Amino acid sequence: MTTPIPSIATARPGTSVEVVVADGLTRTQIVQYAGASGDFNPLHTDEVYATETAGYPATVAHGMLTMGLTGRAVTDWVGEGRLSSFSVRFLSPVFPGDVLTTRMTIEDSRPVGDGTEVRVAVETVNASGTPVVRGLAVAVVD
Repeated sequence: MTTPIPSIATARPGTSVEVVVADGLTRTQIVQYAGASGDFNPLHTDEVYATETAGYPATVAHGMLTMGLTGRAVTDWVGEGRLSSFSVRFLSPVFPGDVLTTRMTIEDSRPVGDGTEVRVAVETVNASGTPVVRGLAVAVVD
């Protein structure tokens, strides 16, 4: 049974939501992102380079791909067109096969105009619980 996600409009500070944003990130997704972004750095696309030259266990997903997956979770919760800012710090590399879960926690809310501004702490972790990105999103909701 899946726990329903509370509406951001009625959620209070301290409310947290967790969403799996990648259930086994694939090499294909990483290469597709390289094509979409134009970032063909061999660290992301060349297994031999990533392992033998750079010393990683596999190719590394683009940080912006991880940020995009995280951002999608945020906009799914707060609603499209409501996000006023979103920033993250990249903390650890992401590899093919990683399962990524984003936790969003309302830090604060305050009335603004006809809506409510919410500050949401955001953290995405891999399956072992290692944070890969951490940041903050601000949105104005009805």
